[in-house]
Amino acid sequence: MGLEVLVASRGEHSLISEIHQGLHVDLDDPDSALTSILEIARGAPFAGVLGCDDTTVELAALAADALALPHNPPAAARLTRRKDLARAHLTKSGCAVPIHRLVDLSRALEDQVAGLTWPCVVKPLNLSASRGVIRANDFAEFVTACNRIGNIIAGSNDDFERTHVLVEAYIDGFEVALEGYLHNAELKTLALFDKPEPLCGPFFEETIYVTPSRLSQSTQSRIVQSVAQACRAYGLRTGPIHAELRIDERDAWILEVASRTIGGDCSRSLDMGEEFNLEEFVISLAIGKPQTPRTPDEARGVMMIPIKERGILRRVEGLRDAQGVANVVSVDILVRSGHELVPLPEGNQYPGYIFARGQSPSEVVSALRQAHSRLNFVVAPILKLIAE
Repeated sequence: MGLEVLVASRGEHSLISEIHQGLHVDLDDPDSALTSILEIARGAPFAGVLGCDDTTVELAALAADALALPHNPPAAARLTRRKDLARAHLTKSGCAVPIHRLVDLSRALEDQVAGLTWPCVVKPLNLSASRGVIRANDFAEFVTACNRIGNIIAGSNDDFERTHVLVEAYIDGFEVALEGYLHNAELKTLALFDKPEPLCGPFFEETIYVTPSRLSQSTQSRIVQSVAQACRAYGLRTGPIHAELRIDERDAWILEVASRTIGGDCSRSLDMGEEFNLEEFVISLAIGKPQTPRTPDEARGVMMIPIKERGILRRVEGLRDAQGVANVVSVDILVRSGHELVPLPEGNQYPGYIFARGQSPSEVVSALRQAHSRLNFVVAPILKLIAE
């Protein structure tokens, strides 16, 4: 695209330093991070600023705002990364969101459950990829969930986020994910993914995404309308949108509207060689020169390979057999031998991805499941030594 890239991160160097320069910023101190970015910009003006995950979208919006570059309002970007603020804001705007409550882990839990309905879902305020999300069917499970999540968020640098969780009503429905973008505050859909695997708890590990959706056009329209309403409520105007919704007979309930692309390598499921690449398209939005998007002609899907057993990875068996399944495009294992595998709700990483394409969504889903069934992750247990 003829652009030079500067990667601002916690590290002193770019993660890909042989290709791009790096700028060290303290993401826990937005003011100093913004100052560092603006100092660099005075010597080499930027064409755009792009936050690539939930932790950086607000800082990116602040920097782009200061530099008069395409951006979302920083307050809107903040809403997309804080679940409690998002729920409260969407409720005031009349959007369909689950009944919810903020719970203070530093206070007695029994004093905060009056009026709660069971089952409910307990989740951290700002983690993604279903990390720390736990279903509770009664008060005893609720206490266990809060204690478990408390350990997960104990390392947060934000005092409020470290001591609070969001509790919301469990909606007995199915989930979808919408991948889209905003240009001039208008929402456009790139893909609507069905999630064919049941997500009913106690943890909510996402596995298969497949597009095009097999839902009725009326349901798909309702989903798009719900996401567009949420974007307007936030005040979002430009850039990528990744939304998660729960669908039942009553409505399309907003679980998340993030101002970023789909996480991990899942975005590759939308790539079409030189014709379309999601990351390149998002960069074009960030510099104010949007390309013409393309959508796949055939059915496509991706499986985020789940972690079933905690331990140290020794090897992955059956890889060649999995790659040989009809309609499978690739099986990519991203972790190496010796890596610790941690399942949800504590885990925050998938060991790899399976990609498939076919004539129909059902054909794609079948291929993904077959390929996964041929993989065997051999792990060694983790030994804990306890001193007297």
